[in-house]
Amino acid sequence: MVTHELELNRQNLHGPFSRDRPPVLTIDPGDSVRFKTLDAGWGIEPHAEDGTRRQFSPRDEEADRGHALCGPVAIRGARTGMTLGIHVDELRVGGWGWTGAGGWSTPVNDRLGVAGERTLLRWTLDPDEGIGTDQYGHEVTLRPFMGVIGMPPDEPGFHPTSPPRACGGNIDCKELVVGTTLYLPIPVDGGLVSVGDGHGAQGDGEVSGTAIECPVDRVQLTFTVHEELHLKNPRARVEGAWLTLGFDDDLDVATTRALDGMLDLIEEQFSVGRREALALASVVVDLRVSQIVNGVQGVHAVLADGAIRR
Repeated sequence: MVTHELELNRQNLHGPFSRDRPPVLTIDPGDSVRFKTLDAGWGIEPHAEDGTRRQFSPRDEEADRGHALCGPVAIRGARTGMTLGIHVDELRVGGWGWTGAGGWSTPVNDRLGVAGERTLLRWTLDPDEGIGTDQYGHEVTLRPFMGVIGMPPDEPGFHPTSPPRACGGNIDCKELVVGTTLYLPIPVDGGLVSVGDGHGAQGDGEVSGTAIECPVDRVQLTFTVHEELHLKNPRARVEGAWLTLGFDDDLDVATTRALDGMLDLIEEQFSVGRREALALASVVVDLRVSQIVNGVQGVHAVLADGAIRR
C-alpha cells in the first residue's frame, strides 16, 4: 500500500462540494493520504487582539465559500452504492486555534440572547502535551478530530460545506479521533473525498457554533472500499463501541435516522428481528447530540462493546 501527500496549496484547496470538481489525486483502495489543512475559516495565522487576521489568498468568492477543504481524492473502484471506510491513522494540530461565541444570529444564539457582540477565545495549542490554553489562562485537554470528512452529493452544482449529509461532510462528531474508522455511503463513482475543519477539542453539541478551530499540520487517512456493505447513513467504529449517525433539520428526525442505522447494525451482528433489535437498543444504546448548530443537526447512537452478550 502507498502513502500519498497532498500539499497545502491553491490547487488542492476548495470550498463547496461538487461532483464535477476533478480529483487532485487518485489512489487505490488501501492507500493512505497525508493532508495538511487550514482552519475552517481559511486563516493562515492566529487572530490579533482586535480579532483581525490574514486569510489564505487568492480565493474565489463562489468556489471557495465555506470551510477550507483539501481534495478531492478519488479512489479507484469506488462505485455509487458501495461504502467507503476512512481510518484516521494520525492527526497533529497546529500551534494555535480559536473559538467564537455570539456575533451572528443563529437559532441557538437568538434563544440564548447572545447574538450581539462577539467573544473570541484565542488558543495556544501544545500538540505534544495535548493542552490548549486561551488568553485568559484557561486550560483544556486536546482531543483533536476533523470536523469535515465527506463526499459530494450526486446532484449538479455547488453544495455548501456547512450541513452534514448522509455522504459525510460537516459531521462534527467529537468521537472521530485517531484510531477510528468512519464508514460513508458512496454517492458518486470515485468517492471524491475532501477533508478539513480541524478541531482541537469540542463538546457534544458544539453549542457556540465553533470548537477549537485550528489548522492541522498532519492528518493521515487510509481509504478502503466495501462492496457488500450498503448504508443509508454513516456509521463509525471507535474505541470500544460502534456509532451510527443521523442528520436532519429536525432533531427528532436526525435521532430516528441514527437509531434506524443502529437497528440495522444490531440485526446484522446479532441475527435478530427489527422489533427485538429495538427492544435491545432501548436497554443498551445511548443517543447523543453530535451538534445542533449547522442548520442540519446531528445525532449519534452508541453501542458499547459487550453491552449485548450471547
